[in-house]
Amino acid sequence: MSSDVRKRSVTIAGHRTSFSLEDAFWFELQGIATRRDMAIAELVAEVDEGRDGNLSSALRLYVLADLQGRLAESPDTQNIPEDI
Repeated sequence: MSSDVRKRSVTIAGHRTSFSLEDAFWFELQGIATRRDMAIAELVAEVDEGRDGNLSSALRLYVLADLQGRLAESPDTQNIPEDI
């Protein structure tokens, strides 16, 4: 998977907007949209509405929070000692 930052564009609130994301974040964002049964543009619009700062950073933080939340809910990670 490439670590290159790529420009992406979607239409939200009736206008085109663009943001830059690495492929890894883009694929995770697509996975989140799929799990939530929504279009990628809908998900980006949701993040856009609640963001502080630029959209690219907000999307990265959203993906990170989603991954952290799923890890916290995973039974595999609940048996890991806290002192590790």
